[in-house]
Amino acid sequence: MELKEFKTDTIIEPFRIRSVEPIRFTTMEQRKELLKKAGYNPFLLKAKDVLIDLLTDSGTGAMSSQQWSGMISSDESYAGSESFYRFEKAVQDITGFKHVIPTHQGRAAENILFTTIAKKGDVIPSNTHFDTTRAHVEHNGAEALDLVIDEGRQPLTIHPFKGNMNVEKLEATIGRVGSEKIPAIMLTLTNNSGGGRPVSMENVKAVSDVARKFDIPFFIDACRFAENSWFIKTREDGYEDKSPIEIAREIFSYADGCTMSAKKDGMANIGGFLALNDDQLAQDCRSLTILTEGFPTYGGMAGYDMEAVAAGLYEALDEGYLKYRIRSTAYLGDKLIDAGISIVQPTGGHAVYIDAKEMLPQIDPLDYPAWSLTNALYLIGGVRAVEIGTVMFGLQPDGSEKPAAMELVRLAIPRRVYTQSHIDYLAEVVIHAFEQREQLKGYEIDSAPKVLRHFSARLKPL
Repeated sequence: MELKEFKTDTIIEPFRIRSVEPIRFTTMEQRKELLKKAGYNPFLLKAKDVLIDLLTDSGTGAMSSQQWSGMISSDESYAGSESFYRFEKAVQDITGFKHVIPTHQGRAAENILFTTIAKKGDVIPSNTHFDTTRAHVEHNGAEALDLVIDEGRQPLTIHPFKGNMNVEKLEATIGRVGSEKIPAIMLTLTNNSGGGRPVSMENVKAVSDVARKFDIPFFIDACRFAENSWFIKTREDGYEDKSPIEIAREIFSYADGCTMSAKKDGMANIGGFLALNDDQLAQDCRSLTILTEGFPTYGGMAGYDMEAVAAGLYEALDEGYLKYRIRSTAYLGDKLIDAGISIVQPTGGHAVYIDAKEMLPQIDPLDYPAWSLTNALYLIGGVRAVEIGTVMFGLQPDGSEKPAAMELVRLAIPRRVYTQSHIDYLAEVVIHAFEQREQLKGYEIDSAPKVLRHFSARLKPL
């Protein structure tokens, strides 16, 4: 009997579910009151009052049986634990960097790096700095300069690598301020603040060449390095036959070091690291690690956290997982596009970004249209998303405010957590908000801190 090969467009999760966590349903009236009590800030909502939580994909994923088994057999010694050496070996195997400094999460690695290398008057270029990266740069008196290509700020423009850095602008910046004023060049993979867009290997090489030419250290923000590797495999000529781990190793080979939040493509609930090659810089960073994080062989992480990351880094590079991860995100994007909703295209790996500026033209950027849409999604369907717009990026170091380059609502999808029916429900909620978009109004800030205000600001509707 001759049977035809079975082919399907159905997205099937490459895992089985062995443990479940209940979620709580609320009414719209309840959500109105809950949002009001939270100062109209989704960050201040209690997680138990959220049905579909897309605030972030950082540390919110489900861990595998291999990760859990490693956690059970961890070594919790204060210094020189076996868990650290397994963690170090995994990071070195994938990145190739000589020194590995564990931290409790990515922003701690940023703090250690920029406290060590940055000072007032310095400039640190990137494709687009994320919020914590920018805050650490500016906290040390330096300027965080975004040099993403023009297409990276055009939501509807189709470009395979919208996270690329504008290399001409990078060279012009070096010529303007001088290489001695640039302690490092950063490249974020994928470019989270720009819609989760990937960076091409060609661009990584070009940025590296500029860094070498002017003798400037080159660091990668590697939070989503595995997803970026998959985009290179599927979109860039010459890489279609390479494995994600081979591509990742090549990416890191062009850099001098990286910061990493292992809560993303480390597939863990907590943890991160700073990895680098320079011996003296590593010594200086380890000294600060002892002061702020802990002994350099645990650095703010328990042994079981290091075990989870050591396994998770490899799981994030699995081709079956990456194919599912990228395709399931595109599935949500396709549904929204079919409904006429403007999103950043093409869809990225970890999130779908809605263009709130396009959806809500009646709301002035300084009245926070993306924030308004984020709150509408919670009120309508209990969905918690996050604004990446003027609340997050509009406040300037001198205290003034200007509209952000884009007004985006990020729907960040946790890894291995939600099924296709959850995503179908999510799409219905977004479409329902879109159909009522003319009813949405802006917000104003009632109170806020001076740094990273979006985390704890309280707002009120206009």
